This record gives sequence, C-alpha cells and structure tokens, in this order.
Amino acid sequence: MQKLRWFCCTIFLLTGASVVAQTPAPLTWEQLRQRFEQNNPTLLAGKLNIDESKAQEISAYLRPNPLFTLTVDGTQIAPYKGAWRPFAGTFESPGIGYLHERQHKRELRLESAQKATGIAVSTQADLERALLFGLRSSFVSTLQAKAVLQLAKDNLAYYDHVLDVSRDRFKAGDIAQIDLDRLELQRVQFESDLQTAEVNLRTAKIQLLTLLNDRTPIEQFDVTGPFDFSEQLLPRDEFRKIALDTRPDLRAAVEAVDKAHTDHKLAVANGSTDPILSAWYTHNSSNNNPFGINTLGVSVSIPVRIFDRNQGEKLRTQLDITRAERLRDATEALVFSDVDSGYATLDSTMILLQPYKAKYLQQSVRVRDTILFSYQRGGASLLDFLNAESEYRSVQRNYVTLIGSYLTAAAQLNLAVGREVIP
Repeated sequence: MQKLRWFCCTIFLLTGASVVAQTPAPLTWEQLRQRFEQNNPTLLAGKLNIDESKAQEISAYLRPNPLFTLTVDGTQIAPYKGAWRPFAGTFESPGIGYLHERQHKRELRLESAQKATGIAVSTQADLERALLFGLRSSFVSTLQAKAVLQLAKDNLAYYDHVLDVSRDRFKAGDIAQIDLDRLELQRVQFESDLQTAEVNLRTAKIQLLTLLNDRTPIEQFDVTGPFDFSEQLLPRDEFRKIALDTRPDLRAAVEAVDKAHTDHKLAVANGSTDPILSAWYTHNSSNNNPFGINTLGVSVSIPVRIFDRNQGEKLRTQLDITRAERLRDATEALVFSDVDSGYATLDSTMILLQPYKAKYLQQSVRVRDTILFSYQRGGASLLDFLNAESEYRSVQRNYVTLIGSYLTAAAQLNLAVGREVIP
C-alpha cells in the first residue's frame, strides 16, 4: 500500500512537471513583433510587391530583339527545255535588322523602374507601420484585460473575506439577516466583473493570434509587458522632426515626385526617332554578272515623326509632376496633423493619470478600509460601506482603463511618428 502511494505521488509530480514544461513562456512585445513579421500573411503578401517591382527592372533594361529575315525567290515551278531544276536559279537573301534606341531610353526606363521599387519599399514599410499599430493595440488590450481580470479577482477575494466576517457577525447576533442578505446579493456584481474580464481577455488573445496567424490554443498563449505610464514626454516639435525624417508614406510621396521627373524625361526621349539598322547577304545564281552572284547590302530606316512625337505622354507626365508634388504636400500636412493629434491625446491622458497615481488610488483604498472598519464596529451603515466599495472599484477600474488609454495613445503617436519613440 505504501509503495502504491509513493508510485501515485511520483506519477502526479511528473505529470505536473510535464504540464509546466509544456506551457510556453509569455511573449514580450519584441518577441510578439518578431513572430508577427515572420507569420502575418498580409505583411508577407506585401513583400512580394517589392520582388515584383524588382522583376520589372529586368524587363525595363532589356534591349530590343534583333529581327532576322530570309527572302527566297526565283524557284522554278515548271521544266525548262525539258529539264526540271527547281533550285538552279533561286535567289536567297538572309538579313538581320536591329532597332537602335537613342536618347538613353533604356537607362531612363531602368531608372524609372528602380524608383518604382523604392516607392514599393516605402509603401511596404508604411503597410508594416499600420499593421504594427494594430498589433500594438491588441497587445495593449490584452495587457489591460489581464490587469482588469487581476483586479476583479482581488476584489472578489476581498469581498469574500468581508462576507466571511459578516457571517461570523451574523452568528454572533451583531448584524441582522437583511444586512447579510444584501451583502451576499452584492457578490453577484463581483462575479459578473470576473466573468466579463475573462471573456475580454480571451477575445483580446484571439485578436492577437489572428494577427500572428497562429493556431496555438488560447490557454497556452500569453503575453507580458509593463502596464504603466511614463511622466516624461518630449516636446511636440521633436516628434514632428522625427516624423518628417521617418514616415514611410511621406518618403514614398517624395520618391513619387522624383519618379515623375524621370518619367517625363523618358516621355521626351520616347518622342525621338529610333533608326532601324539592317544588313543582308544575297546569293543570286541567275545574275548575268558573274561577279555579282554573292553580294552584301546595308540600309538605315528612319521613321519620319511628323504627326506623332509623343505629345500626349509628354503633357501627361508633366502634369503628373505637379500632381505628385501636391500629394507630397498633402501627405506632409497629414503627418503634422497625426503627430499633433496623437501628442494631444497622450498629453491629456497623462494629465488625468498623474492625480490618480499620486492621490486617488490611495484615497480609494483608505476610504474603503476606513468605512469597513467603522461599519464592522457599528459606526457606519451598510449603505455607506457599499458606496465606499463601489467608489473603490470605480477608481481602480478607471485607473486601469486610463493606463490602457495611455498605452494606446503612445502607440498612436508612434504610428504618427513612423517608429517607436515611446516604448
């Protein structure tokens, strides 16, 4: 019997150790971001646009294919003087031609394609910036849901302790049945807070797993990170300056202006004439000149561009330069607007958080404990205690919500700046 008991204990401990070993450690923000960059299908699909643009660079720099011609004539189709020699007087002339592109057309096509690749890289960086904001928001929501869940558990444990003391007081005849019933009914609110917090946490984790394209069970997935705020904030002009240097959409707009100038140069070059150079060899066995049976020839074909000088593309690309400049100005204005809006939201949230951390949190705890102490000794009514408990829960919940708002506003400001300036 003793051996069986030891065997069961050993199996239990080994099973528990195996479960603990299989439970993965919570992911930090950097680990979460790394997984996101490796697995998010939208981000991976966007990277293919860069590869496609690089492939277009190859096509842009290709030379024109040479043109090979073969002319055969003079083949005999009926007997001549009783003899049928179909190939005796055949005229053969193989030739080759090549289009010579002038005005650096190939180089300009390649330059335009390379600048299109640069725009694709900046566009991909802007897509990543937007998607990372969504990931960061879901990460903050998960941390906030964890904090709310822990607060709900602590509140329920505290209230259960109050109920235990109240039941002892009821048995001792210190409080009435109606007071105990009201206290026990109030527990429903704490249970509801706990269930709501658990559902919100599961929902936040589901959103994170969706962004990661991960099929890990929710019970085995968790994240960790600081859930607090910093009272230090750089001046707004510093964020503006960083945004002008960093924002990928602004960089793409600037690159679009540069590409528009190159496209206009290419349109002008395409309006120039490209000659076709040709050469051929001729074998004419029926030539009366015995020294002219085998000959060489060359020619130059020059299109006369009287009506079509690519006027439409020249005008279109010229207008496209102005359009790209206007879009660049609009993007720059949007950058300033995003930074100013994000900065104002973050600053406002910090102003609200500071008194909570410095005063309101401690006051809510002190008021609740004081009213509870007074109620248990007959110096305060049950209604006073329930009101104090409700105020405590409200203050603590508001503080957690404000922390989440601060972290979301920080992510919004990072999005506006173009990189993480506020961790």
